[in-house]
Amino acid sequence: MELLVASSVGVLTAGGVYLILRLRAFAVILGLALLSYAVNVFLFSTGRLMVNAPPILQKYGDASYTDPLPQALVLTAIVISFGMTAVLVMIALGAFLEADHDRIDMDDDTATGPAGEEPGA
Repeated sequence: MELLVASSVGVLTAGGVYLILRLRAFAVILGLALLSYAVNVFLFSTGRLMVNAPPILQKYGDASYTDPLPQALVLTAIVISFGMTAVLVMIALGAFLEADHDRIDMDDDTATGPAGEEPGA
């Protein structure tokens, strides 16, 4: 089971990094979401991967339990990442409606229009 979780964290991380390196706003948002899912799975796996084990200690039993702290951290991270994804989608939608494309430009010559004219001139 550890191999499955470790490989899923690796695949989610690789897919997230690949999408972040794309120069489209929607792909970057999806890449950030994949990276947050990878971090959530990693945090969840730090609380011992046990099947059918309660997240509490038993007074007179064996010491097989799962740690509840990573589960609480993952639940909090899910809520925060959902809110941040919604904010990023709204920012990207506003930029798309303003520029008529979702390309992320890294050039400095976007401040001038065609043939070196000032925009709006």
